[in-house]
Amino acid sequence: MSSSFTVFSSSDSEGTDLFIAALSTMAQENASQIPRPIIRRIQINRDREAGHDLLMRHYFGPEPLYNEKLFKRRFRMQRPLFERIVNDLEVADTYFQLRWDARGRRGFTPLQKCTSAIRQLAYGSTADLMDDYLQMSDSTSRECLYNFCKNIRRLYGPKYLRKPNYNDVMNLYEHHENYHGFPGMLGSIDCMHWDWENCPVAWRGQFMRGDHGCPSIILEAVCSQDLWIWHAYFGMPGANNDLNVLNSSPLLNDMENGVFPPSSFFCNDNEYAHGYYLADGIYPEWPVFMQTITCPTTFKRKRFQVAQEGARKDIERAFGVLKKRFQIIKNQARAWHPKKIRSVMYACIIIHNMILECEGKSISPFVPDEDEPSSPFEIDDPR
Repeated sequence: MSSSFTVFSSSDSEGTDLFIAALSTMAQENASQIPRPIIRRIQINRDREAGHDLLMRHYFGPEPLYNEKLFKRRFRMQRPLFERIVNDLEVADTYFQLRWDARGRRGFTPLQKCTSAIRQLAYGSTADLMDDYLQMSDSTSRECLYNFCKNIRRLYGPKYLRKPNYNDVMNLYEHHENYHGFPGMLGSIDCMHWDWENCPVAWRGQFMRGDHGCPSIILEAVCSQDLWIWHAYFGMPGANNDLNVLNSSPLLNDMENGVFPPSSFFCNDNEYAHGYYLADGIYPEWPVFMQTITCPTTFKRKRFQVAQEGARKDIERAFGVLKKRFQIIKNQARAWHPKKIRSVMYACIIIHNMILECEGKSISPFVPDEDEPSSPFEIDDPR
């Protein structure tokens, strides 16, 4: 029985192999008879020169079609500030210079590239929305956006995302005492979430929190009454809370290391070594944070509660203005890489501060110190 079973198994295996070989031969013959479609890349001959000429006639010519009010509404800033940014980027990076390709065809001008980037930041639109106006494809528009944000952060970060020096601290003390009635106030601190649409599935556990509903990245910021953002720390996963973000934030490093500028002030005949930030109840009860009184019982405590909560609205106003000015932050982030999302966020904050300075609304003008440390926001920041 053993030998007959072996013979039967061998013949059955040979038959199966012959059947598979026949099916393979038939499939190859059928595949050779069916023509395969040839998919070619669609090439669109865009008129780049016409797009630049149209942009010049509408906004940048000697007699533009749209006035200064419409320019500020659509570009979120005044024309001199935008032209300054365009000129600085053209000098700093060859990407924003007008060049010709190997075929002798002219590329996009600096105005077209910067206009595409600022429109995406301002309106939060998709990359190909300006294709029919600027004659620019979606891939080139995305490339313009990320190069624009990277260079904005590199060129203007040391000035417009600087740490407050001695002159800034004194101006903040004086203005906040006169406006809010809080001597020694440096600003208000809080956190904001930016939803991340294309968060990888493997990362959703750390970027998602139960009370938020979708993956997000957290921004910790400190602003003054004029809505100038003095501190920005962005990149912590959305599963954390404000206290976790504070533990990894560099906000208090200078105070701990003793390199914070001299900032003593007097209040009720008492001298204090450093200023403080207005915060909500989640922050620890440290001398550097001034929180409200939860259940006030006396008139003084109730008055302090109203004053503290009213002054702390500065940071909420700053978040609201930032989202209204740059709709890309209000919408969900569509980038795949966190580094690109960080560049966009920091660029929006820097341009926000530049607009405040251009409009004359900043409390403290920039006066550099001789021993001022370098900016913590470098272009290869791993955060």
